[in-house]
Amino acid sequence: MSKITHLIHQNFFLLLLAAYALAALWPTLGLWLRNVQLGQLPWLDGTAFKLSLPLLMLSFLLFNAGLGIKARELKDILKRPAVIIVGFLANLAVPILLVLLLRTAMQQWHNLDELQNLLVGLALISSMPIAGSSAAWSQNANGNLTLSLGLVFLSTLLSPLTTPLVLNIFGFLTTGDYSDDLHEMAAQGTHAFMTFTVVLPAVLGIATHFLLGEKRTAEAKPFLKLSNFIVLLLLNYANAATSLPEAFAKPDWDYLFFIFVTTLVLCATAFSAGWGIARLLKVDLSEKASLMFGLGMNNNGTGLVLAATALSDHPGVLLPMIFYTLIQQVFAAIVDCKVFKAEN
Repeated sequence: MSKITHLIHQNFFLLLLAAYALAALWPTLGLWLRNVQLGQLPWLDGTAFKLSLPLLMLSFLLFNAGLGIKARELKDILKRPAVIIVGFLANLAVPILLVLLLRTAMQQWHNLDELQNLLVGLALISSMPIAGSSAAWSQNANGNLTLSLGLVFLSTLLSPLTTPLVLNIFGFLTTGDYSDDLHEMAAQGTHAFMTFTVVLPAVLGIATHFLLGEKRTAEAKPFLKLSNFIVLLLLNYANAATSLPEAFAKPDWDYLFFIFVTTLVLCATAFSAGWGIARLLKVDLSEKASLMFGLGMNNNGTGLVLAATALSDHPGVLLPMIFYTLIQQVFAAIVDCKVFKAEN
């Protein structure tokens, strides 16, 4: 099992590409997975929160992420509060500031509907917590694991508050039905979504680690890693099945290039912001790695599930998130090789 997990880890980017290609060419299973309903849960405002299979898969991923955090590491987080808070705030602010700076140029795009789809996609990317995989990339680059986990933990814990805030801001940058959808998501469904599918599973994972202890958790680690990769690939396949078939059947090459360039600039800016903050705070190389990967990598799996659930009438908003998911993995590999492997 460890060998299989290692093989998947080494080739994960290619497998992710294969999952997207499969979604474009054979979306039937993915659409079925998305439509499996498992009941509903009541929320504080009296509304019902529908449980679907993709939501359960997402919760499983966040539970696994929480299970991997040790109590000792949580205590260590308190030793670097200033750097964690600055990194967290930068992760929120940088994408918004970039879109504001590029807004005038972006408004020159010839198709208003395509522009709105892109802006909503950027809103969902920007509003998501920091990806748990950023800690793995940081660790691979000899980064500060405590700082990486602190960034992931803080952004995850506060996501029921920060996600609606960012969606509301982008709601003022979009128009028409797209603006209404963002404000509606921020006001109604996002608090419950982020609480049930992100915060609660992560906290339960941490509690389970504490109850099981280090030895039992370590024994289950190979199985959990393998199941994590499988669920992550299935989740990306199911979410991509809603938008990629049409994009592949009738490719709009100039729009796809527009998405590619925009998401590439956003990713490059986010990683660069991590580098700039590291220079500003005069931290060491290990903390620089944690800041760069933390600011550059967002939990797009959560964003894809949210978009597929709440914005099913606008499947085009998933395309920017799919692009960013791929680009951030490539960028992380380049930064790891060219910046940290060269300096270590």
